[in-house]
Amino acid sequence: MKLKELSAFLESVAPLSYQESYDNSGLIHGNPEAEISSALISLDCTEAVVDEAIRLGIQLIISHHPIVFKGLKKFNAKTYVERVVMKAIKHDIALYAIHTNFDSVGNGVNAKICEKLGVKNCQILAPKEGLLKKLVTYCPISHADKVRAALFEAGAGAIGNYSECSFNAEGYGTFKAGVGADPYVGEIGEQHRENELRIETVYPLVAERKVLIALLQTHPYEEVAYDLYNLTNEFQVGSGMVGNLPQDMDELEFLYMLKDVLDAKVVRHTALRGRKVRRVAVCGGSGSFLLKNAIAAGADIFVTADFKYHEFFDAEGKIVISDVGHFESEQFTAELLFEIITKKFPNFALRLTSIDTNPINYLI
Repeated sequence: MKLKELSAFLESVAPLSYQESYDNSGLIHGNPEAEISSALISLDCTEAVVDEAIRLGIQLIISHHPIVFKGLKKFNAKTYVERVVMKAIKHDIALYAIHTNFDSVGNGVNAKICEKLGVKNCQILAPKEGLLKKLVTYCPISHADKVRAALFEAGAGAIGNYSECSFNAEGYGTFKAGVGADPYVGEIGEQHRENELRIETVYPLVAERKVLIALLQTHPYEEVAYDLYNLTNEFQVGSGMVGNLPQDMDELEFLYMLKDVLDAKVVRHTALRGRKVRRVAVCGGSGSFLLKNAIAAGADIFVTADFKYHEFFDAEGKIVISDVGHFESEQFTAELLFEIITKKFPNFALRLTSIDTNPINYLI
């Protein structure tokens, strides 16, 4: 398939608009029109991973972390970033990153961590606002079912675990077609009254173009009346995740389980509180900014990485912070990408890298 087909699919799973402002997710290098038959998946894009792709004849590397975070002014092989990009260009290997946008979706990085730890009934820990809109339109009753179905198919009408949600109210609309109009009903120059249905439904901002196209293509009127409203409702897209264990665990028992599941060499943690662990908050990668959210969500323990020394004091006995390491917290991301892409494109050649890209070593 073409590179742009796989890119479009990945961006339907994790829209680029969900990434943080500092991030650089998406197609970093490569011609979208290029034909590809294979991809290599890795947490990081390093020289060793590019060498592996060259050796295997692979045309695309999909990594969680972008190799390029900011503009490169020179390409003289002085830094590992320059060397990776230069080598990829030389060997015509495309580079794609799916980073904080994949962290933010409900079936992304943090959901996979929860799955591995057995955490159930999960919700986004810090949902984003401003990502939902409402569409209100007015449609002849005879076409309402068709219009609603098209809107739902385009991505409207989802609220939590419910789909095809809408509000409908019957009334009538009036209009008078002017010279040059081609009215679906009514006569030129005469006011017409039509029994109509007011249809209201919500949709994610990223689906707006598809939703409006669906409306305009299925609505019978020459001029379609509709209103768009910005909503401040929280949307299940955002940072971190929180959920419950099927049954309570002792704190130390949980920490040993955590260490085993993540194969973590070290788990740094705050003082144990002598309480059972039932509610667990997680954030793959650097999650110290979510500590207050984890406490507010009633979590007994917060699993993440990259806490600084003084930040551990911020737990203040209200929660147990468990820092497992950046790589360790995100290691299942490649596995998740493999599952998602294989399900969509079962005949596409995918490989998980054999390279351990963790830059941190431990003396034990």
